[in-house]
Amino acid sequence: MPAGVVTGISTFTSGGDLSKPVQPREASFQVKNEFTVKVPKGAKSVRMWFAVPLEDAVSAVRDFNVHADFPAQYFHDDWGNRVGYAELNAPPEGPITIREEFGLTRTEIRNTIDPAKTRALTDRERAALFAFLQPSSHVVINDKIKTLSAFITGGETNPTLAARRIYNWTLDNVDYWVKDPDHLKASPVGSTEYCLTNKTGNCTDFHSLFASLAMAAGIPTRMIYGSLLKPTLNGMQIDGSYHCWIQFYAPNYGWLPLDVSLANIYGKQFPLTDKNQELVELTTATGYKRFDPAKVDYYFGNLDQRRVTWSSGRDLIMQPPQDDGPVNALVKIYVEVDGKQFTDRTRQLTYSEVTK
Repeated sequence: MPAGVVTGISTFTSGGDLSKPVQPREASFQVKNEFTVKVPKGAKSVRMWFAVPLEDAVSAVRDFNVHADFPAQYFHDDWGNRVGYAELNAPPEGPITIREEFGLTRTEIRNTIDPAKTRALTDRERAALFAFLQPSSHVVINDKIKTLSAFITGGETNPTLAARRIYNWTLDNVDYWVKDPDHLKASPVGSTEYCLTNKTGNCTDFHSLFASLAMAAGIPTRMIYGSLLKPTLNGMQIDGSYHCWIQFYAPNYGWLPLDVSLANIYGKQFPLTDKNQELVELTTATGYKRFDPAKVDYYFGNLDQRRVTWSSGRDLIMQPPQDDGPVNALVKIYVEVDGKQFTDRTRQLTYSEVTK
């Protein structure tokens, strides 16, 4: 087992009193994920690639079923994500629906990160992890990013220390748009440039900027897309939307998670108002009660258990290949009608927590 990294069994907190073991929490859910595509009149073909729940060391998916009036197949995109696929020729006009249902048990990720137990990456390691050091359409690495990254990290080559400096800088210099929705907005694509220029954004903007700065410092980084299974939406017929977070690579540890956007919600004081209170609550995984600076340390290396994972990566190439260029990210469903990207589609994610 990598040094200091334990998931699913007793381990220690990151930050605070490291002498007290903490049992990772676990949560189980029954999830329904429904996609609706409004087929336009005269369409000759509709192709749909849709996110499915991914299993990993902390996520167990059970009884996965897809309900549709047509067959679905499953492939892997170029990032290795398992993706559902369906194709209709001469489709009927009007809405078509794909509904996923599954059970999920998710375990909290807890890590004790000791910088002394890792080291700088070797050239061979960087070569092996080459794909996780590359920019994408909206996660850019240019001279401005390289200069800023060098300033923030100060030449630090230990990936945990350098990543923490970038995390702290992002936390201090960017504000989540939901804090002041009258004046702050998110980009529609998840953009490094937007986040750096406007010093605001949503989770994808935050983590695009973090990824750019980290990769510019030579830290392999990947963006993970999922959804937060919030207590406030338990059992409600309201779309649970999506969320994203980061994994970065450190020798002897492997891939370590962080969520600087949620750390920004909890770790910086701001006034709750009638306009932002509901948005702030719905942005978190476990609910917002008050300013909680301990969450800043927590979300560097740890992740709460109320999440489902859909995909990783940006600029995805599907299988079978899509016609209209790379997919920015697969959060919900990507659709092409007659070879062109089609956006008249919706997703509704609902869930209920299963208690023992």
